[in-house]
Amino acid sequence: MITIYLDSNYKKPYYEQIYEYIRDEIKKGNIVHNEKLPSGRKLAEHLGVSRSTVDTAYAQLVAEGYIKSSPQRGYFVCEIDELLNILPVSYPISSVQSKEEKRFKYDFSPTGADSLNFPDTYWRKLSRECISYDDGTIFRSSEPQGDIGLRRELFNYLHQNRGVNGSPDNIIIGAGSQYLMMLLLKLIKPRSIIAMENPAYMPAFETFESLDRQVVPVPVDEGGMSVKELNRTEANIAYVTPSHQYPLGMVMTVNRRTGLLNWANYEPDRYVIEDDYDSEFRYQGKPIPALQSMDRGKKVIYMGTFSKVVSPAIRISYMLLPDSLMNRYRQTFSNFPSTVSRLDQAIMTRFLKEGYFERHLNRLRNRYRSRHDVLIKELKGFGELIRLSGIHAGSSVVMEWMGKMTEEELLECAEQQGIMLYPLKKYTIAPMFQMYPTFLMGFAQLTEEDIKAAVSLLKEVWR
Repeated sequence: MITIYLDSNYKKPYYEQIYEYIRDEIKKGNIVHNEKLPSGRKLAEHLGVSRSTVDTAYAQLVAEGYIKSSPQRGYFVCEIDELLNILPVSYPISSVQSKEEKRFKYDFSPTGADSLNFPDTYWRKLSRECISYDDGTIFRSSEPQGDIGLRRELFNYLHQNRGVNGSPDNIIIGAGSQYLMMLLLKLIKPRSIIAMENPAYMPAFETFESLDRQVVPVPVDEGGMSVKELNRTEANIAYVTPSHQYPLGMVMTVNRRTGLLNWANYEPDRYVIEDDYDSEFRYQGKPIPALQSMDRGKKVIYMGTFSKVVSPAIRISYMLLPDSLMNRYRQTFSNFPSTVSRLDQAIMTRFLKEGYFERHLNRLRNRYRSRHDVLIKELKGFGELIRLSGIHAGSSVVMEWMGKMTEEELLECAEQQGIMLYPLKKYTIAPMFQMYPTFLMGFAQLTEEDIKAAVSLLKEVWR
């Protein structure tokens, strides 16, 4: 009789432990060709487990060709010509150290998210319920645009909180904003020229560049993208972040918004892509309505994502198209399956519908506000050596260094203290004048204690 020690504390179930033990014994030659295995009933009694547990282990061994079932006789070990013990391959360590490999104790990433406060309790609960009460559809392919239930809940949220107009029928759900941008580029004129704010949201710029689309930089001022400079280009697409310009943080003024919409309405193939990045986090005044809420000519393509608010691992982004592009989408992509699993869509639908999202967002706002206030207070300890801007919204602030140290010296000193900083020049798509070294200081993934400790270290080495 085969004796197998089954560990109840082991993460693998009993049937898998039985399967692995017998498989390994066959590989080692301890159980030889044509040897008969105990019946499922006898082995189950011997090990103190259910008959179905042993039957499942035997079924896996049969499926992989280690044993065979003979009617009325039982299970026998198969003849295996050659068994290879495959050893792990050792790869040489690259001399180039990636950003992920180089760890910093304090990372002021402006694109970071508070992953430690993911609403895992609610998410697990909804996941279990979605699977338990499934009517057999949750593991089927979703509609190309995404499930209508999610699109309805999403539209209700956007209409109530961002003033977005339109219809759930014009929303497309996709796995990440970059995927949706690739779809969008197939819908607009093939030789479109895209105008982007400078400095810019670099993932969008890199997506456009990777797909061989011409991008022209347009400067920004305190009112947002300059429409006057935009008119001097040959662009027919303008990509903007009007509610919270990324990365500088200003809000596009009403006059500038009107000018941008007038620009788009001047030609039939002109559109504005509104990326509502970081719009949920505002620390002074009322939320800023979306540019799309002012759009009467149906020229604004509205884009957003749950990645920053819920988790980067939740790859659910959305795009609301004007009617003209929606018609093209239906003609071109009606047979394309959705890139977001139906289970994730079902969970997010209930997350929105049952109020979990709003409660989570309110808690996150409070945490970010507290970290924002701590960062501002600590940075003000530098006195006249720094100047801050973009402090009213988002999850980062802009800091200009007015002292004598160069940007390279500031970065080197910070790195020696285990502090990762992000110079503004990394977010420019064309050279722009900077009188002083300028950094984006993100606070989303840092605790208040981390912020205090990191800024204290900077004060020591920068002074």
